Amino acid sequence: MIQPKKHLGQHFLTDKNIALKIVQSLDYKSENKIPCIEIGPGKGILTQFLMQREDIDLYLVEIDYEAVNYMNENFKELTNKIINADILKYNLNLITENEFVIIGNFPYNISSQIFFKILENKTKVKQTVCMIQKEVAERIASKEGNKTYGILSVLLQAFYDIEYLFTVNEGVFLPPPKVKSAVIRLNRKTTDYEIKNQKTYFTLVKLAFSHRRKTLRNNLKDNFDISKIDEITLGKRAEQLSVLDFVELSNLLSE
Repeated sequence: MIQPKKHLGQHFLTDKNIALKIVQSLDYKSENKIPCIEIGPGKGILTQFLMQREDIDLYLVEIDYEAVNYMNENFKELTNKIINADILKYNLNLITENEFVIIGNFPYNISSQIFFKILENKTKVKQTVCMIQKEVAERIASKEGNKTYGILSVLLQAFYDIEYLFTVNEGVFLPPPKVKSAVIRLNRKTTDYEIKNQKTYFTLVKLAFSHRRKTLRNNLKDNFDISKIDEITLGKRAEQLSVLDFVELSNLLSE
């Protein structure tokens, strides 16, 4: 029996109805079977339902060797597709060079880092369905003007349409987390914003939110030529700018 490991942020989902609902939320349409990477399958509560789907080619990435052994014993059909690796360090091109989708109950302690990994592979990751901490889900889906709106909101919303699907209570996990969870879906935008320099865009967003209470003038002056930016914008805080505002600002600073 696998025991949840605190240092890996493991909280095993125990409710099969919720597991099925998560799997059914993956609805990417493709002419052919699309590779699907499940992150952190644990004891396979999502895996059992994912295996029933004929529209995906399933791969599992799991850092916990005990969980990998359990999966190998209980899901023998997937033996060659269970990868014992740290998702944050693993090169996803080793699984497939084609477009793919991602699903998983993300470990809460590294969920933000997983989203940065998705952004690194954004040209290939067409859809992500994941269960994360409710607070993080709300932050990602948040719009400008909200105090929850931040770096992940702006970076992810530039490339993905975000849907907050449903909330999950603490009692359906072992051990129960101290917070509520939520399931969200990220769909890759069909039309991208015209970002001239993505490195500038990422740097700008991170610096703009580096001190939330400070204005853009104070957060950007040491790293950008702010003389290009109008006074009204410089007097704003990062949370007052929309994703499009950030795109236009980064294009201006890229010139």
